[in-house]
Amino acid sequence: MRVFPTLPERARIRRVVAWVAAVLCAAALVPGVARADNPIVQHIYTADPAPLVHNGRVYLYTGHDEDGSTWFTMKEWRVWSSADMVNWTDHGSPLNIASFSWASADAWAGQVIARNGKFYWYVPMTVRATGAKGIGVAVADSPTGPFRDAIGRPLVSNGEIDPTVFLDSDGQAYLYWGNPNLWYVKLNPDMISYSGSPTKIPLTTAGFGTRTGDANRPTLFEEGPWVYKRNGLYYNVFAAKCCSEFIGYSTAPGPTGPWTYRGTVMPTQGSSFTNHPGVVDFNGGSYFFYHNGALPGGGGFTRSVAVERFSYNADGSIPTITMTSAGAPQIAAVNPYTRQEAETIAWESGIETEAASEGGMDVGWIENGDYIKVKGVDFGAGASSFTARVASATSGGTIELRLDGTAGPVVGRCAVPGTGGWQTWVNASCAVTGAAGTHDLYLRFTGGSGNLFNVNWWQFGGAGGGNLIANGDGESGTSGWGVMGAGTLSSNSAVVHGGAASLSVSGRTASWNGPSQDVTSKLTNGRSYTTTVWARSQGGTPTVRATLALTANGTTSYVSLTPGTAVNADGWTKLTGTTAVSWSGTLSAATFYVETASGTDGFSVDDVSLQ
Repeated sequence: MRVFPTLPERARIRRVVAWVAAVLCAAALVPGVARADNPIVQHIYTADPAPLVHNGRVYLYTGHDEDGSTWFTMKEWRVWSSADMVNWTDHGSPLNIASFSWASADAWAGQVIARNGKFYWYVPMTVRATGAKGIGVAVADSPTGPFRDAIGRPLVSNGEIDPTVFLDSDGQAYLYWGNPNLWYVKLNPDMISYSGSPTKIPLTTAGFGTRTGDANRPTLFEEGPWVYKRNGLYYNVFAAKCCSEFIGYSTAPGPTGPWTYRGTVMPTQGSSFTNHPGVVDFNGGSYFFYHNGALPGGGGFTRSVAVERFSYNADGSIPTITMTSAGAPQIAAVNPYTRQEAETIAWESGIETEAASEGGMDVGWIENGDYIKVKGVDFGAGASSFTARVASATSGGTIELRLDGTAGPVVGRCAVPGTGGWQTWVNASCAVTGAAGTHDLYLRFTGGSGNLFNVNWWQFGGAGGGNLIANGDGESGTSGWGVMGAGTLSSNSAVVHGGAASLSVSGRTASWNGPSQDVTSKLTNGRSYTTTVWARSQGGTPTVRATLALTANGTTSYVSLTPGTAVNADGWTKLTGTTAVSWSGTLSAATFYVETASGTDGFSVDDVSLQ
């Protein structure tokens, strides 16, 4: 059954998104006006960002401030992910207070780390038996969950909050947390127990800066530590000097100190009196996540997560970072010729999300004039059709396909029929003209009054796209495939990522040997292509990558299509990348192949695409 918000809440939400829509529509009518992409989520309030890089994506774990909160009213945690840092996929809530039988309230700031082929989420809550704060640990087999309580009790409980977890290069993991103090324990390899007792890190003014006006808190450290290592130096980035907080940081030669205060990362800004840092490197860039109160209705208890790209100074110090509405730049174009989840969004107005009966999430509660923006969509030579997976318990409506703004040119209109239910799904398709090159795509929804329809996913078709790899899913044996250099290629039904078969290569004598296909006649000079390969080793942990060999005017060059990624025999690893492909002169040969960075370990591939 579909559960709707109460009418007053629904009206409040509509007023908020109407305000946002008005601002953005005005901007869309003015050529050259930049469209804001911060905060990165607009349909709910989010807080306490914790990013994790895994398999070519940034997974972002956040808290969820309830609408209209006048305290830190938080009942669940949420997961988002992105491959391009601007379009974020909503994966819903795989963990909440009810997941822990011993907890009663306060789903506050936590962090996820990957180890042993699993994902561990350390989260603070109120312990029902004591009324004090304790830190639990949940575990999942996927970065998007579902997560489950790993031990049935708090891992640590001393009344303090804000856990951060760090895995050092020697294999030792550390859990840090605290407010008003700063603690750590050494986690055991199982990640759900620890050795020794919680140890308090000395909060000295040399280590964490000097606070004035509070004799009980002589240092700037307040809460929200984020610990990591870069180039042999350990960083502790933290929320400083409540209230209002800024973000400061300290560094140390080892994971437990001694710490030296280094200064301000982000000054006190925005309309939230708290802030919370998260720092990662991804695809050659460094990113700083934080929260503010930038959305309509936002404030100290209704916060929103945002992100900025930055570069370390030559000496490893962190520059001062300022909150912006522009956010991080897009690092890869969206391929519209592969299925895109409707809940992958750069900006929106009016919509909400919910669990879909077909799996994942869908976009719902769509009303007339609502829209979704997907930034940087590469249509290539041009699209000719559009298909969306839709459902409607009413009479449906229309999806307008617009470019570069809500008032931009219409390249297609898709009629959405009534389907007899909000989770009764059908495909709706329409013709597309005028969609070529790279544009921001706006899905604008129109129709009568009330809720119109839901959207699960969408995909374009036409001359501009489609998978260039024949039999990429391996379901037709080795048809269409060969081997670059030496090796034996075979169909494998025992180990598959999807469907009934994968492709395995053995007997390799060089690192560049691997599954290959001729794509000479399929490439367009100067176009960007998105590559996806699911890979798994037959033993060992080889670094696998997809490469394109181009021969033009007698000269052969090699294009890396995906970053080299270590794979193992315990599960499938996703390789993905978007790369511009170009050559000078006449192209006489182009070979797509999968290789290893070194060695001759055998490996398997499945669900390969070049689009």
